[in-house]
Amino acid sequence: MRSVRAIVLCGVAALGTVTWAGSTHGVAAADLQSESASSRRHSNRETPTVTAIRRASPSVVNLHGHKTVHQTVSSIGGVTPDVARQVNGMGTGVVIDPRGYVVTNFHVVEDVFEINVTLQDGSTTTADLIVSDPASDLALVKLRGQGPFQTIPRGHSSDLMVGEPVIAIGNAFGYVHTSTVGIISALHRDIPVNETQSYRDLIQTSAGINPGNSGGPLLNIDGEIIGVNVAVRVGAQQIAFAIPIDQVLDTVTEMINRHNDRRFVIGLHGTLEQNGGIRIVELSKGGAAQRGGLQPGDRIVKIDEDTIDTDLQYALAVLDAAPGEKLRMEFQRGDETYETFVATLPATSASGDPLADLAWQVIGVSVRPAGDAFTRRMNMQLQTNYRGGLMITDVRTGSAADQQGLRSGDVLLGIHSWQTSSLGDLAEILQQPEIRQGPNAKFYIVRRDQTLYGHMQLAAQPPATRR
Repeated sequence: MRSVRAIVLCGVAALGTVTWAGSTHGVAAADLQSESASSRRHSNRETPTVTAIRRASPSVVNLHGHKTVHQTVSSIGGVTPDVARQVNGMGTGVVIDPRGYVVTNFHVVEDVFEINVTLQDGSTTTADLIVSDPASDLALVKLRGQGPFQTIPRGHSSDLMVGEPVIAIGNAFGYVHTSTVGIISALHRDIPVNETQSYRDLIQTSAGINPGNSGGPLLNIDGEIIGVNVAVRVGAQQIAFAIPIDQVLDTVTEMINRHNDRRFVIGLHGTLEQNGGIRIVELSKGGAAQRGGLQPGDRIVKIDEDTIDTDLQYALAVLDAAPGEKLRMEFQRGDETYETFVATLPATSASGDPLADLAWQVIGVSVRPAGDAFTRRMNMQLQTNYRGGLMITDVRTGSAADQQGLRSGDVLLGIHSWQTSSLGDLAEILQQPEIRQGPNAKFYIVRRDQTLYGHMQLAAQPPATRR
């Protein structure tokens, strides 16, 4: 009797139905009834929010590390020395690729010497910073360790509705994998932070966002990421902001492409097909892609083991290669599928492309087509209808571009009265008599959310070698 009473006092309520009649069949039936009732209660409590959090959580990681913060403090005599101190930084990231590529905010990893990572299962690792962009406050890091890592389900931010429920997951105040819920309060918010930093086209949400949530996902009710949490309104309650996921992925793709361009040259420009794959539009004469047998009109469907369905997948597949390596590409030409190997020529020996060399020598810039996704977003933000532009990836010191203050990330829209949508356009413009013999040529660029113009001397520029 004492042993039975002790079990009941421990809270196992099902044993209270056991009678001294002693049938084991009766015990099993009672257990089954209890389990069935518990299962029904559990099923009733498993709301779409529970399902969404369960779906997304394995791909959310917590980032933490030490960073140096410089402070100016007052001292006797009015001197204000710059004092450095170590602080603990923390934030959140989301895995976007099974190899361990993680998107987060730039301010989460800025100046962090070692990025420490805690996964959902409690295991820990470190991460390497791959690319970052302070202007957009986004960064891409790569987890160390053996993958594959579970990736976040992706939604879209183009069809969001004010009032729809959203969920935030993050490392709030160091409490890992904290989940909060709210609604979309407003869309298309432009938020100034200071004189040099501002955010455009943000999602405003009432979900609880706290220090440590930065870089974490804002989810829809299906558990798909629709934004990256970035900021809160100081002194207010339930006013927080997230960068829309379409904007995040476009920006990260551009960041990776710029990084790839600095490392090596492949020599092709393509556009994403609706049904997946990259359709080659233009090849650099004598470039690696042309020497690999590719032709305009070919559709690249696979790089190494990566099926190419998005611009981001193409950028990540190329990112995984080292300068000098060969990329295995599967491509379709007509109804046939072929395979080829394309070398990644180190950027220092990329002068094999005469069009690229012309831009480098005459203007002093390395450029590549801005891409369809970037152009669409640019036109939407600026309310324009530009056909495209050339993204500047490098500027030669002392060149005409350098003298006019052009910098990496600017988009060259046109020179004189002609648009610069491709390297071919630029080459034709630079051959025009009024450009080669005239005084200063007027140029137009987009920098962040502004269209700017200036004048530079392009005639009789001295030759220059590529760095």
